[in-house]
Formats: sequence, structure tokens, C-alpha cells
Amino acid sequence: MVKFLDLISGEMKRGFSLAGYDEDLGKVTLSNRPDLCEYQCNGAMAGAKKYHKAPIAIAGEVAQQLADSEVFEDVSAVAPGFLNLKLKDSFVRDYVAQMAEAEKFGLNPPEKEKTIVVDYGGPNVAKPLHVGHLRSAVIGESIKRICRYNGHRVIGDVHLGDWGLQMGLIITELKERKPELVYFDETFDGEYPAEAPFTVSELEEIYPTASGKSKEDPAYKEAALQATLELQRGRKGYRALWKHIIDVSVADLKKNYAELNVEFDLWKGESDVDPLIPGLVERLKEQGLAHESEGALVVDVREETDTKEIPPCIILKSDGAALYATTDLATIQDRMENLHADELIYLTDKRQEMHFLQVFRVARKAGLVKPETRLRHIGFGTMNGKDGKPFKTREGGVMRLEYLVRDIDEEMYRKVVESRQDISEEEARKTAKIIGLSALKYGDLSNQASKDYIFDIDRFTSFEGDTGPYILYTIVRIKSILNRYREMGGQLSGLAFRDPENAPQKDLMMQLAGFNAMMENAGQEAAPHKVCAYIYDLANAFNKFYHETKIISEEDRERKGSWIALLILTRDVLETCIDVLGFSAPDRM
Repeated sequence: MVKFLDLISGEMKRGFSLAGYDEDLGKVTLSNRPDLCEYQCNGAMAGAKKYHKAPIAIAGEVAQQLADSEVFEDVSAVAPGFLNLKLKDSFVRDYVAQMAEAEKFGLNPPEKEKTIVVDYGGPNVAKPLHVGHLRSAVIGESIKRICRYNGHRVIGDVHLGDWGLQMGLIITELKERKPELVYFDETFDGEYPAEAPFTVSELEEIYPTASGKSKEDPAYKEAALQATLELQRGRKGYRALWKHIIDVSVADLKKNYAELNVEFDLWKGESDVDPLIPGLVERLKEQGLAHESEGALVVDVREETDTKEIPPCIILKSDGAALYATTDLATIQDRMENLHADELIYLTDKRQEMHFLQVFRVARKAGLVKPETRLRHIGFGTMNGKDGKPFKTREGGVMRLEYLVRDIDEEMYRKVVESRQDISEEEARKTAKIIGLSALKYGDLSNQASKDYIFDIDRFTSFEGDTGPYILYTIVRIKSILNRYREMGGQLSGLAFRDPENAPQKDLMMQLAGFNAMMENAGQEAAPHKVCAYIYDLANAFNKFYHETKIISEEDRERKGSWIALLILTRDVLETCIDVLGFSAPDRM
């Protein structure tokens, strides 16, 4: 379907053309004075200079040409030259009716289906997820879903931190605690045990202990570095232990991400591309891009147009060790060769902006990507406490993500029980979990990704205002009305839309009509906050219509049927939007 605003602008362009002016002057925007009109066009102001004519005269001529328009009920020329527009009820009705019948409400498929890889999550194995992992997971999941809904092939990759000193530290600490394990016997030639010699809880305690020891004991750190080297060179016992670490960690990570309704298509890690690094380094040398600097191997990425200092990208340290940049470049090579990506999107803290600028420039210089391949780093801001500082526990530590989810679920459970005395414990817990996830995700996603935001559990869990629970409450309200309509013998199929009968109904229909443009734009800009802003406005428009319309008690069957059709479309659009945001609505609240 042609987007709603494009149709309106197309009609206005026709008016300018018929009046003898450039049709490009006919761009229409939503009115910034809704008390005066629904849409507006300022083209006559822009055309005054070109045509040496008073803008009010141009506007008046255009308005005359559109007197018999099938789109506009009223076109008024207003001094000094604005065009105030009011849409015909029948035009709005027909558009919304088409949306209800069309696949994806008339959202057009992309001109070219792209393969997009979204790199998000980025946890380190052997460590529990903490609040710092929230934004990458929540924003990345939503971007993946939005791009997929827009018709692209989208692959989500968790990109695990599973290679490096942390592994050597864990192996060293295990060796101190359990030296009798067969993994440390270099003469052992049998099958290694299928079960890990530690639980996830033990593993989560081992790493910080080992990390602390390495900072105080140089000999311990040296042993960990040696263990890391032997692991990476393929020592069998260490590789078997490493696989246990991965398996135990990933099982726990999957459980925690499932609580957030976050799913990854690929569970690849840095280790997967380690074999590509020697070839990549040679390639950079042969291309004359990599050179030695103070013992390290670097690639200069500075460009003449740079207005700030861009340091070289370090490929290998002076001791020959690879860095994150090396791994990321090898990962880009892997994604291009095996996934044939058209676009790569990375979700990390915005403080990594320089890192990705360097990596992307090396990738382009080395020809790891095609000239048309889009490389995007979406850097997100910090989730802060009410004091404006990075979110911490009451004790001042970094909170585990599962504890944050638990706290929100408990707060929602308290509110659900307070509001509904008839609910069972099981249903209350289940409902609280659904609403709690909406509070957490909407609270994050409603902010522009790059901005810091205050995590306020009281505000996020409120059923009023710009919150996830408010959106869900609106959906549940619609479901309740539809259920009552069905119980009274009404059918939810074969209903016809009628012209809007009042301003709230028309406003609701016009809000619905903006879905296609919003969803397309949210996909192009990888911007979940635009979906949030849209559904908040849509929920407000519905609630205003609801409070001014007695739907169930209406005796005129056709009128009631048209309102029910509008409710069904509103519910479906809202549920589609919250699905791409990564949460769902309960049937009752």
C-alpha cells in the first residue's frame, strides 16, 4: 500500500501542479496546531521567492484547485501563506479498511531483501549476566525483529567472549583446587568425562577468585597466561575443560536470555574465528596495510577529512597476541564469506565508538567487505540509578540481571494482587512476569538508544503514563470488550468500517494509518524508540475514543460492528508492535 502521508502529499502535489506551480512544493506534514487543522502544507511559502508572488496568493490558487478533492474535506489558505488541511472521513475510512485486509497492514516489502547480521548480547562465558548486559540484549533483539518484520533476512549472533586470559585463569584455579583431574595429566590418552567437573555456580565463583589472585600474585598470572597459550595451541586436556566451560555457561546464558524473551540464531564466539587470524594478518601485510610500530603490528586508519585524532588500529601486540580488533575483523571476514551479509549491525556501549570506527575502516581498506556493504555501530548509553550514576545494588556492586528481572516481577506481582482479589497465585505470577517484562523492555526501548536513562522501577511498573504496563492495559481493555461482544452473540468477522462519527474516532483511525510509515522508518533507522512513541500515541488515541464512546451498549448493529472492526485492527497493530519490541500481552490483568 502507498503510505498514508504519501497519498495526502500526492494529492497536494496535484493541486500545486494544476495551479501551475512545481509539484514538489506539495509536501504535507502533520499539523503542529491540531486545534486548527489535521495536516498542513507550507509549500506556498517556499514557492513565493521562486515565483515572485505573495505566498497567500499561491496558497489561495492551490486551495481552489482542490475544492473537489476526494482526499480533502477542506483546504484553507491562511496568512501569510499556509495551507490548512482537513481529510475527508471517507478517505480515512477507506485507507483503514484496506489496512485491515492487507498482509502486514499494507507494509510494503523492501525493494531488495537484505541479509542483515545483528551482533548483540556479547556476554563473556563463565560470568553471570549483569545489568550492563541488558541494553545490548533488549535493543538488539528488537532491531532484529523490526528488520525481520520489514522483510529482510536477519541473523542474530550473540558473539561470546570465550577466548583469552579468562579461560587461562579458570584453568589455573581449577588446577590448584583439583590437581587430580585427568585434564591436567598430559599423559592421559583416554576419553575425557562427559560431565563438567563444576556447576555453573562454582564456575561463577572460580573466575572472580582467579582474577583477584592474578592481580596480587605475578607467578599466578604468569601461570594463567601460560595456560591460555597452551589452550590456544590445542592442548587436549585444556580444550576438553574449555568445552565444559562453554557448555555449562551457554546453558545458563540461554536460560537467562529466555527470561528476557531474547533468542539468538547463532551462538558463535571469538574462538570460532581464531583459525582465521593468521591468514588475516598475512593478508594485511601483503596488502601493505599492516606495519610495525613500537613492536606492535598496526594499520593506519586516519583519513584527510578527520577533524579529530584517529589512532592506528592495533592488529597484534608486541608479544604477537591478537586483540578484540583482530577478532572483530576475522568475524567480519567470516560473516561475509559464509553468511553473505549485506549489512552488519553491532550493539555495544557507545564508549566503543572509536574501536568500531577503526575496525570498519580496516575492513574497507582490506576489502573484507564489498563497497556497498553497510557497517553500523549502534552505541547505547548507560542505564543509571535515580542518583544519575550507573545502576548499582544497594551494596554498591553490579547487580545480576536475573535479580533485576526478579525485583520487577515481584513489584508487578504485588500490583496485580492488589488490583485483582479473585486471581489465583499461579495466574498472578504468570501475569506479573508478562507485565514485568513489558515494564523492563519498554522502559529501556522508549529511550533513544544513544541516550543514558534513569532506571526507575516505580515509574516503569506504573499502569499510567508512557510505560509498558499502560500499553498492555490498553490491549487487555480491547480484548475484554471483544470478549463481551462475542459473549453477547457478536461475530468478529465480516464487519465493515464506516466513516468516523466524531473527532476521537477519526484521530484513532489516522493514528492507525501511520503504522506503515512508522514501521518502515523504524527499520531503516534501527530505532525501536520510534515504535514505542507510536504505540503510546495509538494507546492514548484509543483510550480517548473508548471513554467517549459507549461501544457495547450501542443498539445500532452496523455502527457497533464498525467500532468493533476498529478495535480489532487497533488490537492487532498494538500486538504486532509489542512483538517487535520483544514482549507480549496477557489476556487479563
